[in-house]
Amino acid sequence: MGVAPVRWGLLSTARINAAVIPGLRESPDSELVAVASRTDERATEYAREWDVPRAHGSYEALLDDPDVEAVYISLPNGPHVEWSVRALEAGKHVLCEKPLARRPADVESAFDAADRTGRLLMEAFMWRHHPQTHRLLELVSGGAIGELRLVRTTFSFPLRAEDVRLDPLLAGGSLMDVGCYCVSGARLLAGEPVQVSANQVLGRSGVDMRLAGTLVFPGDVLAQIDCAFDLPFRQGLEAVGSDGTLRVPTPWGIDAPGMFLERGGNSERIDVEPANRYRLQSDNFSRAIRGLEEPLLGRADALGQARAIDALYGSAEADGMPVSL
Repeated sequence: MGVAPVRWGLLSTARINAAVIPGLRESPDSELVAVASRTDERATEYAREWDVPRAHGSYEALLDDPDVEAVYISLPNGPHVEWSVRALEAGKHVLCEKPLARRPADVESAFDAADRTGRLLMEAFMWRHHPQTHRLLELVSGGAIGELRLVRTTFSFPLRAEDVRLDPLLAGGSLMDVGCYCVSGARLLAGEPVQVSANQVLGRSGVDMRLAGTLVFPGDVLAQIDCAFDLPFRQGLEAVGSDGTLRVPTPWGIDAPGMFLERGGNSERIDVEPANRYRLQSDNFSRAIRGLEEPLLGRADALGQARAIDALYGSAEADGMPVSL
């Protein structure tokens, strides 16, 4: 007899759901059963549009639904921890859209709630689940570029003036929205930073429209990150070692899987099969709920993210003064 699929509910009707829903639908490990919005009208409209069986006119109603086992929280950044904790305390497993939080103490409180309730919590960095990311880490760890010495990561796109990601009350800002990928990429390859520095350009609302930073890792590995809401669309990751370089043109969106290994004056393309990173993410979480595998990301990774992000903001707010971790 097969394992029953995990029954999922969507906590909010955010745009990112459109990327998550197909993976839930395609997978034998997951079943989408409910969606919640702040009004009955919006929830019903969304459920009809996406063919979701049940619509709840409040987030509390979704958490009270006994048929929902796991929730995907796609709210703006600010209330991530609040609703993660509320969902965990309602007995639900939680996949929370990145970034879980800026403050390390908030991350700790969310995972403490998960431990206390015996439920799983994972920060939703879908790029970490893709075979391209696994191959990148394998190549760097295996010495394909020699000793790792420098990582460069970037992510930017132009944002409309009315977007909620510009709202400081909702923990907006380019570092929180797209720069967190850059931090995640640097940390994946180099470990946890021991010192960071950053400078930012603020927008009218007071959030960072553009931020560039340097992270120092053990072994004198350096990472340079940049993110922005006021630059053209760009993404990229470059890992530079003593013997060569790995360039990943689309590390986060993975629009064209594959990377380039450059060493000794030669360039070799390393192909990677396409895959739905959102499905891989929800499959991992569903299977972890059923006890079939471990969650790819847990407390340690989310805490490392928050520590680095908080330190980068601390440096930027102090005009680039280095911050030790």
